[in-house]
Amino acid sequence: MEFNIHGKNIEVTDAIKTHIESKIGKIEKYFSNDIDITANVTVRVRGNDQIVEVTIPANKMLLRAEETNRDLYAAIDLVSEKLERQIRKNKTKARKNLKQVVVFNDFEVSKEEDIDEVVVKRKTIDTKPMSEEEAILQMELIGHDFFLFKNDKTNNVCVVYKRKDKGYGILETN
Repeated sequence: MEFNIHGKNIEVTDAIKTHIESKIGKIEKYFSNDIDITANVTVRVRGNDQIVEVTIPANKMLLRAEETNRDLYAAIDLVSEKLERQIRKNKTKARKNLKQVVVFNDFEVSKEEDIDEVVVKRKTIDTKPMSEEEAILQMELIGHDFFLFKNDKTNNVCVVYKRKDKGYGILETN
């Protein structure tokens, strides 16, 4: 596994690099040996908080985790644990959802049941044209973290969602 480590508002020392490589390097055991994995790690400081963000693009998936802690080394440990949980969860889901042996998300798994047995609810919605502000209001009124709507200016289907930083994001289709 290769590492691309950089810092924002903090100098990444050799000790920090070594700790990141040792902790996040442990997840390499979950990947096939024949693929090259690069972990992109960003370490930044916001106030008293140390934030560690890791993005690992693999062939068929993107692993991403972010952790915040007052102690940088604790944040690195937490993000490493979060990534490992994500991998195990994806591997377990893939094993449950597939019927034959396939390579999925760079893991070899065997298929046992149909995807339709896993989907427990399906909804059809009408998307009426509305502004982004109206979509945010609708989302807040129903108490969800996201809301699907048709943008009245572009006529594209969009999703407005709540971000961790208390702001909002919008995903727009072409």
